Amino acid sequence: METFLIRALQLILSLSILVLVHEFGHFIFARIFKVRVEKFYLFFDPWFSLFKFKPKNSETEYGIGWLPLGGYCKISGMIDESMDKEAMAQPAKPYEFRSKPAGQRLMIMIAGVLFNFLLALFIYSMVLYTWGETYLPLKNMKHGMYYSEAFQEVGFRDGDILLKANNEELDRLDQSSFRKVVEASNVTVLRDGVETVIPIPEDMMQRFMREGKGFASPDRVPMVVKKLSGKDSPAATAGLQPGDSIVSINGQATPLFEDVAEMLDQNKGKDITLGFYRDGMEQSVVIQPDTAGKIGVYRM
Repeated sequence: METFLIRALQLILSLSILVLVHEFGHFIFARIFKVRVEKFYLFFDPWFSLFKFKPKNSETEYGIGWLPLGGYCKISGMIDESMDKEAMAQPAKPYEFRSKPAGQRLMIMIAGVLFNFLLALFIYSMVLYTWGETYLPLKNMKHGMYYSEAFQEVGFRDGDILLKANNEELDRLDQSSFRKVVEASNVTVLRDGVETVIPIPEDMMQRFMREGKGFASPDRVPMVVKKLSGKDSPAATAGLQPGDSIVSINGQATPLFEDVAEMLDQNKGKDITLGFYRDGMEQSVVIQPDTAGKIGVYRM
């Protein structure tokens, strides 16, 4: 229940920021063009408001309503959420929205969306500034990738590491690299430590489109424990810890997550010897998967 309330408050807070920025766009452009703003509210306030304040010599009342379904900026001479039709029946006044030129009215109306767009750019730029743009170069994917059937038919194999397309180095798995691969005459991959050249047919794009199953998936990853599912899970009982890297089961190497999952599935309810690395040291432990072939860990 506590988690639900925290997430609900986080949702309301994030939406409130979007609403405030949106309505501030309308507000600031209305003031730029000397249009009167009667109210600026976060949330709606039918019948009463939780808080309201009107500064001295100001034409605008600021407040917080009790109904958290958005917010509004009441602009004189405009039919809005307040549905104030009585004011519209009066002759237009110089400070009203309806008395302004079409260009100014348009800017006031679209300013909310414009400010939300600028907010998105600001948030994205701050994310990049704080954490930067990180990615794993293709050549560093030591376990390679899984390839769709269309690409396997022309010579790709699961585990191949993409290196070059027409001798041009491929850096990351993105739309640009994909186009280079399908438009190349040949692609160089690293397979079992040996560079292998794969000829690419001219109709590779058509084959890809017909299959409609994507190009490649970088899911060939080792089994590293992110966290345990509970104190009473087989992994916790055996002493596994977050950060442990599982590398073998019953002496058989399990370099990938899929290898671990397959071996656990084959040994449901049986004691197994699980090998793992912790702080650079190889260790082993006896553990018993449950009847579903699970040991109670989440992978990274």
